Amino acid sequence: MSVTARAVSLLAAFLVVAGLVTFVALYYVGDASSLPTVHYAASGGQVNVVLQEDPQNDSSSKPDWVSYYVQDPATSKWVHTTLFSVPANTKVNVTIYGYDGCTPLRNNYFSAVQGTIGNTVTVSQFDQHGKQYVSNQTTSVINGWSDCNVGHTFAIPAMGLYVPVASPNAQLSANNLCSESPCTTSGNPYALEKFSFVTPDHAGTFRWQCFVPCGGGYLDGNSGPMQALGYMMGEMDVVSS
Repeated sequence: MSVTARAVSLLAAFLVVAGLVTFVALYYVGDASSLPTVHYAASGGQVNVVLQEDPQNDSSSKPDWVSYYVQDPATSKWVHTTLFSVPANTKVNVTIYGYDGCTPLRNNYFSAVQGTIGNTVTVSQFDQHGKQYVSNQTTSVINGWSDCNVGHTFAIPAMGLYVPVASPNAQLSANNLCSESPCTTSGNPYALEKFSFVTPDHAGTFRWQCFVPCGGGYLDGNSGPMQALGYMMGEMDVVSS
């Protein structure tokens, strides 16, 4: 084979690999530029971030993917994105509405709350009639092995933050889950979880994601929404004040 033919072959192989990398980045990881970022401003050194996770979403392209939503503090509307910004060196109070069903954790390591203030969360759970059957329980462990009541996780590995996100119990998870997104508290069982952490004292972008294999239809559940921005993976921008 001539030098020219070899060069052409190498160039073609490079373009194929580059194309595959681009496809994976856009399809599986997601295109951050197409997603809105919800901005949270601090008051008194604190900021309140409100999220919900649903068994489906209102996307026209992937409506069956499990997904997080972020509540816009200016309008109180739910935004289908997983990008939000918070100030540096600030206490972040997180509230998560968990509407998706329970999924047994593959590793019970993620049952332990890590990196929050006090290494605890406070959990309440409600049935489809709005009846509260767990009320403001503060705990350092949500054991997804002894009882099916963990739906997903909210984790920021770079900050050592790992939080199991509570779900309705196994019986309620099998019935009555919401079928339209964003979900509401009317007629749907859900868990309400609260915790706090402090952002770093410097600006930066921190990836957060779910570590429960939740990509139905993908090998071991470790692809699809689990690896896609806008669904079960997101970015928290920490901005200098």
